[in-house]
Amino acid sequence: MPRRHPAARLAALTATIAVLAALGGCADEVSSHASDGGSGGKGPKVKIMVGGIDKVIYLPAMLSQRLGYFRDEGVNVELLSEPAGIDATTSLVAGNVQGVVGFYDHTLDLQTKGKSVESVVQLAQTPGEVEIVSNKAADGLKSPKDFAGKKLGVTGLGSSTDFLTKYLGVHDGVGVDKFTNVAVGAGQTFISALQQGSIDGGMTTDPTVAQILDKKIGKVLVDMRTPEGSRQALGGLYPSSSLYMNTDWVDGHKDTVQKLANAFVRTLKWMSTHSAKEIAAKMPGDYAQGGEGLYAQAIESTLPMFTKDGTMPADGPATVQRVLKAFNPNLKNATIDLEKTYTTEFTRKAR
Repeated sequence: MPRRHPAARLAALTATIAVLAALGGCADEVSSHASDGGSGGKGPKVKIMVGGIDKVIYLPAMLSQRLGYFRDEGVNVELLSEPAGIDATTSLVAGNVQGVVGFYDHTLDLQTKGKSVESVVQLAQTPGEVEIVSNKAADGLKSPKDFAGKKLGVTGLGSSTDFLTKYLGVHDGVGVDKFTNVAVGAGQTFISALQQGSIDGGMTTDPTVAQILDKKIGKVLVDMRTPEGSRQALGGLYPSSSLYMNTDWVDGHKDTVQKLANAFVRTLKWMSTHSAKEIAAKMPGDYAQGGEGLYAQAIESTLPMFTKDGTMPADGPATVQRVLKAFNPNLKNATIDLEKTYTTEFTRKAR
């Protein structure tokens, strides 16, 4: 894809965004130490916010750090974590971080708001998400056609889980005003909400999915971890996890962005030639909350979502646009320039 002209500078942030950004600054710092495979304080400093650092769908971020690939490229990466992708996006727009590992679909939503943000490395070709139903609600919730009147868990309102849940309902004839999405986060907060009946079901990822199935407190309703599952639920590949950045920053720091792309592409190649157990062994021990075996199983279930070279699937952006237009009023009548939402410039050179 040809490289486009640099986008205009971001407009001044509103007071509301500034307040949210200040709150986002309280995110947990999860790594930057040499013992974690960090860059040891050498090279350009880059802060990357991850929309849930322990989620398997975002595993390449921490794995790149643990393998020492950022250090090898001479870039000092500090990984931070927010529980929901929408909060990570807020930090990027506010200028608190230089990059986000989160869902590509935010780049389209932000373009409608006058923000120029692009995916520079496409980590995944499918959502990696699973719609779960609790055992208590299973008799009355057998497919998205039964969403009406239900309370459905999402990581956060405005998050990609929120987007996809709304699409599943609308696609099966249930308007977004007929069901309620509830922000419950992921991991233990999601599991507790499911157990306590605060939600009837919800959308989450591994390792939360693996833990729910292991505890036998829920069942899979829709599985979008594989290309086949994505095509069945969404009508095509749905590029999700990515490293996305403000276009202005990318245009002004191409050498640094190339170093990041080199590291991430190297990680994706490493993942494609190693087992789930080998991958799990490289990750922090506290990520395997359900046990090492269950964590490796969660990685195994999610591995099909990842690309091998960081390149955007050719038909992926159009699928994302179609899905978002189905329910998102910001995009329904908007003209989106998809070529400005991603670039393959850096991953081509990395290969």
